[in-house]
Amino acid sequence: MCAARWMLGLVLALSALTEAVAGMRIGVLTMQPGEVFFERFGHNAIVVDPGDGREPTSFNFGYFDPEEPDFVARFIAGTMRYRLVALPMSVDLAQYQRSGRGVSVQWLALDAAEASALAAMLEVNARPENAVYDYRYFTDNCSTRVRDALDAATGGLLQRRLSASSQGNTHRTEAVRLALPAPWMAAGFHLGLAAKADRPLSRWDESFIPMRLAEALDGVRRDDGRALVTASEVLLPHRLAAEPAEFPLLRIEAMLLGGALAFGVLWLGRRAPRTVAAFAGAFWLVAGLAGCTLMFLWFGSGHDFAWRNENLFLLSPLALVLLPGAVRAIRGRPPGRVFQIALTLLLLLAAAGAFLKLMPFMRQENVEWVFLLLPLHWALARHFRRLAEPLRGGR
Repeated sequence: MCAARWMLGLVLALSALTEAVAGMRIGVLTMQPGEVFFERFGHNAIVVDPGDGREPTSFNFGYFDPEEPDFVARFIAGTMRYRLVALPMSVDLAQYQRSGRGVSVQWLALDAAEASALAAMLEVNARPENAVYDYRYFTDNCSTRVRDALDAATGGLLQRRLSASSQGNTHRTEAVRLALPAPWMAAGFHLGLAAKADRPLSRWDESFIPMRLAEALDGVRRDDGRALVTASEVLLPHRLAAEPAEFPLLRIEAMLLGGALAFGVLWLGRRAPRTVAAFAGAFWLVAGLAGCTLMFLWFGSGHDFAWRNENLFLLSPLALVLLPGAVRAIRGRPPGRVFQIALTLLLLLAAAGAFLKLMPFMRQENVEWVFLLLPLHWALARHFRRLAEPLRGGR
């Protein structure tokens, strides 16, 4: 009799477990971009709805701790640590509701075994000893972690479906496009990203952007023909401006501005040379500091998408050598021979960077910076060479 009761209890328990697993749903939350700079790329998470009346759990890979003693150093060096956090979905959504960011969910056609295995894997990974990971902006972030977890749960389905197609986007076009509402941020990405950021991405690679992953999931079908996404719903309305649709091509604008700055230097140089000297000093200070930053990103950081940046031809640390000469010119004194040599070298570097754009191995998309800065380098070199000509003739 006891054995019969034990067997009956086991059958009932297994039946309840089977029903719970069968009722489980897996979804992908997609959060629209926010207004703070680290919210510009949007966000996402995996939601597990147990289907038994309990609140769904959001598994969010996007948490970091700014109170860590080495947080700032890691942020600068590109070696940040993020963590996976499991929390009730209502708690996760509250912060996005307060900031006006829209949130939608895509419910996925996962088999019971797949859903159960994915939920178990997320639970294990969310434990404190497993939750922390080394964050990489383009290749290992909150969105790629969601993508990879879903891919593992479906036996590599996403990678098979998404690796063979491309929309022609690159890491640069995506980063600059989404940063456009903050022009300083967009310019920083465009200036700081090197040729590695200009490789056309597959749909798999471009899913480092949460909104791109959501788009890709809508087009995925399982091996049996079923759509991977069975239903989508908006959980929170988006009350902020929509994300920019396209990467801006500003080559004509850059060419016109570069030409205008060059003309202005030559025109004003005859009438107010000290004003031009002050402008030149400010430009060389910014250019030199920008060059030092690019050098640091290459040799002193883990930002590998900024290594070997061709903008170093245009923004060289050598520009800092010109600052004492600029100060002397502001005071109406000759800048000096070392100044003239450094100024010529700076122009030759910029010209070499422009010439090398014709070479097939120089693949960085920085034509806008060439159009903007090369005319200015030439005009400043011409202006200060013209100032030195009467001095040479009088000796």
